[in-house]
Amino acid sequence: MRTAIVSDSTAYLPKDLVEELNIHIIPLNIIFGDESYEEELELSAEQFYEEVKRRELPKTSMPAIGKFVELFESLSKEYDAVISIHLSSGISGTYQGSITAGEMVEGIEVYSFDSEIACMPQGFFAIEAAKMAAQGQDPQTIMTRLDEMKKTMGAYFMVDDLAHLQRGGRLSSAQALIGGLLQVKPLLHFENKVIVPFEKIRTRKKAIKRIVELLKEAVSDGAAYQAVVIHGNCEEEAANWKAELEELFPNVEFRLSYFGAVIGTHLGEGSLGLGWVKK
Repeated sequence: MRTAIVSDSTAYLPKDLVEELNIHIIPLNIIFGDESYEEELELSAEQFYEEVKRRELPKTSMPAIGKFVELFESLSKEYDAVISIHLSSGISGTYQGSITAGEMVEGIEVYSFDSEIACMPQGFFAIEAAKMAAQGQDPQTIMTRLDEMKKTMGAYFMVDDLAHLQRGGRLSSAQALIGGLLQVKPLLHFENKVIVPFEKIRTRKKAIKRIVELLKEAVSDGAAYQAVVIHGNCEEEAANWKAELEELFPNVEFRLSYFGAVIGTHLGEGSLGLGWVKK
């Protein structure tokens, strides 16, 4: 049985890895006024952060159902099944869109997976699924493995300005107002599929220190882990942090990634995060 792996653009997977593992990417959209761009294809992260400096904050939208149908139909010519892995259903309709499209397409079985997270931690699921599919594992076995991975997945991030999250409806006005008044750098995480404050911390330095403590707790079982440092257009700071983490945690494999246009719309420039999962 041949199984295709689909992910959406918010996993921000490196292009060479996408090609090497044969992962199919469906893009979400960024809308500046009446101009719509397919994330990563028509608008890179670098271009996005330049655009938001001179324009109003854009809107974001999930892929059209028709785009899913088109992709699944083209995959049905070569594959028997597809596993479609998406950002948390609590912040986007993309996962539900893949389910709807899967019910409309014949000749291929569609298994939709809600990562309940976003960015490169979501990408970890796609990478694992693609490796298993290449080994000829069946879709049910792959889906079971992805559910297992969820149990050890952790991700925490901080933002420089809560206004983006509040404006995008991803954080309540009250939470954003309180954060702004206290000048805190709240640590955020995904809980029950949505972004919520984890702890209120006064400075960026202390927030970074707290995330390191959380990673230390997570990897204390001695198992092998992979992790990723994620940044919102502050690559130098992120790369330096990654180097520090590699010294502190020699048994953890670290990657460097970024918050692209869709997630960057909600988190803003200067955001920084760390995600991990047991190998």
